[in-house]
Amino acid sequence: MTTTDTLTDRYVDAAMRTVREDQRADLAAELRGSIDDQIEARIAEGADPDSAERAVLTDLGDPDLLAAGYTGRQLHLIGPRYYLDWWRLLKLLLWIVLPCTAFGVGLAQVLQGATVGETIASAVVAVLTAALHVAFWTTLVFVVLERTGHETMTSEPWTPDRLPEPRQRGAGFGDMITSIAFLLIMAAVILWDHFIGLVPTQRGLSFLDDGLWPWWIMALFLVMAMEAVLAIAVYGVGRWTVPLAVANGILNLIIAVPALWLLAEGRLINPDFFPTIIEGADGATVQNILAAIIGFVIVGVAIWDTTDAALKAARARRA
Repeated sequence: MTTTDTLTDRYVDAAMRTVREDQRADLAAELRGSIDDQIEARIAEGADPDSAERAVLTDLGDPDLLAAGYTGRQLHLIGPRYYLDWWRLLKLLLWIVLPCTAFGVGLAQVLQGATVGETIASAVVAVLTAALHVAFWTTLVFVVLERTGHETMTSEPWTPDRLPEPRQRGAGFGDMITSIAFLLIMAAVILWDHFIGLVPTQRGLSFLDDGLWPWWIMALFLVMAMEAVLAIAVYGVGRWTVPLAVANGILNLIIAVPALWLLAEGRLINPDFFPTIIEGADGATVQNILAAIIGFVIVGVAIWDTTDAALKAARARRA
């Protein structure tokens, strides 16, 4: 390009860089003719040629964007036609893959004798890596589908049959009864475990460590009573509110954090339980595996219950 090239020459050249070779000559001639016509119109209105040319090119905007409009080239990664399918599938995969990854890595670390800190660190790194891979490969698949013009599984025309069921916003009587009944059953199981035992052939062999009695268990019963009061309060208000959701999250923390600490210290499960019912070294191995599973269950239940209440509170507030 020489210094004598005009702004129009430079603009047309820039716009044609991303155009296919077999279309370039026709589109360049069309674009140049359109620019010349607009410049002549501005000159006829009294503008000088240089100002008219600069104004026309400014109005046309970025030459790459203009070229994309000429050729129908997409300037987005995933367009609206595929976006909802991509977003729904990505959320589903994350909900499935990430918990499974955390559980699998955590269990492997426990079986290898890793510390609590090492187990948590390994699980976090694995979850972040899995999330990155899921997001990248899912996005890549949809990019390929869109660029090649393939249909997705849900690309058929929308009908009212695809409408989801309404999400729960309030709190019914059945919800309150279910919550209280679950708490009573859990209290009965704890008492049965302590005074009778869960294994018929080993009467008096408790699953929970006897050292938890009386203070740890009494504290647990107190928190469970507060959970029952919270369920009654939610029913009385008629819906989840932000303060009630926050209180629910605090109660989950009060239960989960000490339980995980006791589990890590080996003070939650009776150390004689599995070695008694399973002879040899297999008893200790089973106990380690079950301890890891219980830890993930505690974390999972706390996160799920807290998130569920928060989402219900948010939906009720919007309504």
